Amino acid sequence: MTNMIKATAALGVMLMSLNVNASECELTITANDAMQFDKKSLSVPATCKEVTLNLHHSGSLPKSAMGHNWVLSTADNVQAIANDGMTAGADNSYIKEGDERVLAHTDVIGGGGSTSITFNIEGLDSKAAYRFFCSFPGHWAIMQGSFVIEA
Repeated sequence: MTNMIKATAALGVMLMSLNVNASECELTITANDAMQFDKKSLSVPATCKEVTLNLHHSGSLPKSAMGHNWVLSTADNVQAIANDGMTAGADNSYIKEGDERVLAHTDVIGGGGSTSITFNIEGLDSKAAYRFFCSFPGHWAIMQGSFVIEA
């Protein structure tokens, strides 16, 4: 009986640690009709192998007028990705097809919409400068922030 109690307690501790780790590896960010993200910085521990990013659009304007997405890249690639994205167009969520500078991105959503993406961060360097931004034309300069992998 004592062994069963110990085994049950150990299982409970393991399950709780999985929940804590999972919540640390899931991020939520909200965009609005004023071209703003509600966070200027997002961070995850380096122990995360994958990250889930949930994007919500709290506004009411349609995606053709005030669409938003979430794009992750190194800091030095933001402007070039955004410029190339304009020619990629709305059907491609303003992301050039096959752009290897894009580390992760969601689809463009309109007011009231939500989307999410799960992506692998195992190959990313915790010392590198990463940025997230919206690639909808004209938004990237205002709608961006830092993405930090905490070592």
